[in-house]
Amino acid sequence: MKFNGIDFDTYFKNYPDENGYFGKYGGSYISEDLKNAMQEITEAYFTICKSSKFISELRRIRKEFQGRPTPISYLERLSNKLGNVQLYVKREDLNHTGAHKLNHCMGEALLAKYMGKKKVIAETGAGQHGVALATAAAYFGLECDIYMGSVDIKKQAPNVARMKILGANVVEVTHGLATLKEAVDAAFDAYAKDYKNSIYCIGSVVGPHPFPMMVRDFQSVVGIEAREQFMAMTGELPDAIVACVGGGSNAAGFFAGFLNDPVDIYGVEPLGRGPKLGDHAASLQYGTEGVMHGFNSIMLKDENGEPAPVYSVASGLDYPSSGPEHAFLHELGRVKYDVVNDDDTIDAFYALSRNEGIIPAIESSHAVAYAIKLAEKMGKGSILINLSGRGDKDMDYIIENYGIR
Repeated sequence: MKFNGIDFDTYFKNYPDENGYFGKYGGSYISEDLKNAMQEITEAYFTICKSSKFISELRRIRKEFQGRPTPISYLERLSNKLGNVQLYVKREDLNHTGAHKLNHCMGEALLAKYMGKKKVIAETGAGQHGVALATAAAYFGLECDIYMGSVDIKKQAPNVARMKILGANVVEVTHGLATLKEAVDAAFDAYAKDYKNSIYCIGSVVGPHPFPMMVRDFQSVVGIEAREQFMAMTGELPDAIVACVGGGSNAAGFFAGFLNDPVDIYGVEPLGRGPKLGDHAASLQYGTEGVMHGFNSIMLKDENGEPAPVYSVASGLDYPSSGPEHAFLHELGRVKYDVVNDDDTIDAFYALSRNEGIIPAIESSHAVAYAIKLAEKMGKGSILINLSGRGDKDMDYIIENYGIR
């Protein structure tokens, strides 16, 4: 399949290129003292991760520890309420630890083990990446430091407790807005001081090369499984697929299974309280090209050209940029990126909970909300949603701020 001059038959062989670029997006904009560390990780990934021993071990872990493959569920009652469009969800909420994050965390921690590292370092917003990496560290016997903004620590108390129970050291970040961007800043600083003994396990398809590629590759199991399962269930491909996008790891992995198919693909960003700068985190919708955290992409900027303050009801989506591959797919037009606000997101949270007995993460609820709107426009056909995580972590926050509906 070709789209705007790009041959998607060979897409994954060509993107990113050897320097980590998806078109003009990506790359590695880092200090000299980190270049050797990134090169070490790149060489290890291309060597170790292509070995049959590594692949066999990761497959065993996914099956015996993570509980993969995760199923697809048909949303019969919600579909019937909406009309003739049939909704389905890929159940990453049933992956061990309750979200898609463990898919790349087990891969990154296994890579760290093969490289002889003693510690894994990471940032987290909603806490799901932190819980997943703490789980992986416990599994492989590694030390684990998780950097988390104080705002998110308050919003995501259950996940903070889980990280500590699993043995992770949760480092509170209090500067700036004290959310995801600041947590990334702090984690990078810590890694730069101890890269010989540790590895920074980035929580999304962001950061310097090779992380956008590596995390996408580890997450592509979601899209590969989903395509095969949907074909087995229905005998055909979905008409459309939908996933939420912050940094974009769940979406990148999900989309990877369908990029070469005649399927409409939608990435959903958080509009938050509205389009005013500081009230949302919809970088692809409202941002411009810029470099942050070691990569070139589309980002939200303030009047000085620095990363702008962002907001989302979902802690895992409040990031002022998006993965470089998403910026590339947006520019190509292969994926349509759109927005959903907080109110519609919370409505979708309750709609899925009440109609299907599935409590979704607030992040995933953005995708559900958009799929509901899309179903009303389509009138017929099928939509497959990536349900990237479960909502246990969000229940106290939603009840406190929105009540029981």
